[in-house]
Amino acid sequence: MQSTYLDFERPLEDLDRRIEELRGLTPPSAELQGLEQSREQLERQLYGELSPWYQVQLSRHPDRPQTLDYAARLFRDFTELHGDRCFGEDPAVVGGFAWFGNRPVMLVGHQRGRTTQEKIRRNFGMPKPEGYRKALRLFRLAERFARPIICMIDTQGAFPGPDAEERGQAEAIARNLRAMAALRVPVVVCVIGEGGSGGALALGIGDRILMLEYACYSVITPEGCASILYRERTAESVARAAHALRLTAKDLRALGVIDDIVAEPLGGAHRHVPEAMESVRGALERHLAELCALPREHLRENRYQKFRRMGVLDG
Repeated sequence: MQSTYLDFERPLEDLDRRIEELRGLTPPSAELQGLEQSREQLERQLYGELSPWYQVQLSRHPDRPQTLDYAARLFRDFTELHGDRCFGEDPAVVGGFAWFGNRPVMLVGHQRGRTTQEKIRRNFGMPKPEGYRKALRLFRLAERFARPIICMIDTQGAFPGPDAEERGQAEAIARNLRAMAALRVPVVVCVIGEGGSGGALALGIGDRILMLEYACYSVITPEGCASILYRERTAESVARAAHALRLTAKDLRALGVIDDIVAEPLGGAHRHVPEAMESVRGALERHLAELCALPREHLRENRYQKFRRMGVLDG
């Protein structure tokens, strides 16, 4: 598959092209090892100096694994369920029963799509009210069958269209927040890409909240923030907004918003998918094991206390 390079990754493009050419030679070229070492050094330099805005770009990378990629690699017997039993189907949210290792679970997450046609069909991963109501139906189904819930977040936000507002978008998000807070089964949330606004939060109330290293999570996109706060949407104002939003995994871990950072391979999950998947698998296994060992009656109280602690200022 053809790799996509972000602007700050462009220095790697020519090196990668030359390395691929040399790998096809027989016998191997003596130049190959030197180029591979140079590439690794350059990659370490580029990724060691990532600004918050560059991390936002990485979280949106078109080659980054999405929920259905994780469903195919980390889970087995995934059975997708459709519809909200009220209005219709929303392909921006996917979910269903699956096995994670030897544990039956409910998997729910956003799906942006890859091709142009799929992105349009899935509304670029921006759910409408029926998407949240479908997720709520699956949460309640998981509770009925005592299945732990795994949520994967990857959306710029709720769809900002009049049809979504007409069908009660704010009410649908609020209902999800209330219902997830009261669930009597373990809920692990993992931000795998971009977590934006209420579209992310509607799937984001969990006992444990994990974030991939180069994911982001915020109340608004940097572009929207720049338009509102700085009255402009230039490259400089958007980068400034990304810094001010404190949306990186390190920032949010320091603020107590998330519980764990899932390390990504050097170069990001989009460059090294199998390694990234294994990191996610290990984190999910660890946190699920801890939560499933707790008495069910403690889950809701612990979850309540967890969110009550957020935003409390000392002094």
